[in-house]
Amino acid sequence: MRAPRLELPARARRRRSVSVIGAAIAVAASVALAGCTSDPLADQFRDGDSKNYIAGDGTVTEIAAADRGEPVEFQGAATDGSTISSSDLEGKVVVLNFWYAECAPCRAEAPDLEKLAKQYDGKGAEFLGVNVRNQAATAESFAQTYGITYPSIVDTDGALQLAFAGTVAPNAVPTTLVIDAEGRVAARILGQVSEPSTLDTLIRDTIAEKS
Repeated sequence: MRAPRLELPARARRRRSVSVIGAAIAVAASVALAGCTSDPLADQFRDGDSKNYIAGDGTVTEIAAADRGEPVEFQGAATDGSTISSSDLEGKVVVLNFWYAECAPCRAEAPDLEKLAKQYDGKGAEFLGVNVRNQAATAESFAQTYGITYPSIVDTDGALQLAFAGTVAPNAVPTTLVIDAEGRVAARILGQVSEPSTLDTLIRDTIAEKS
């Protein structure tokens, strides 16, 4: 059964004007990233011990092509200091994952996202992380610890969250969006990607729209 259609906010111009997201996210206690051989925080999350963490429930929402909003424009600084913008990704399907280092479900889903990123490398989809809380050094340490090879934008000023307001709930990190080749939101997973096959299907279906 298709999930309920996501209602995106209407707007008069291509670039969105949105209100500031001010909700705070309760987080679990931090553990050091460098040199980790195990991840107690992610293990606790998998075991159901959320430590009062607030996250989405993994709800999947798909949006029919005819019902998608306008393309979303964005730009931000990656952890290596380079600039990444929506224009760089024009014509490509993009998987956009909102995360931060102390987020237990973000840690739990990281290996699955990296596996899918490698699967689609050069095959129709680009992966891009959006770190909503950490500075570049922490985000880079996370990437090294978990073997993440795709880039992440540091979004501590909330610019990308604002660009996707109404799609990314401030109290539901991680959130993963599938952006179609026209730059429009095609699907959303609100919370951890607990079933990689589901995201795989969303990506594959969105790529197929181009043919």
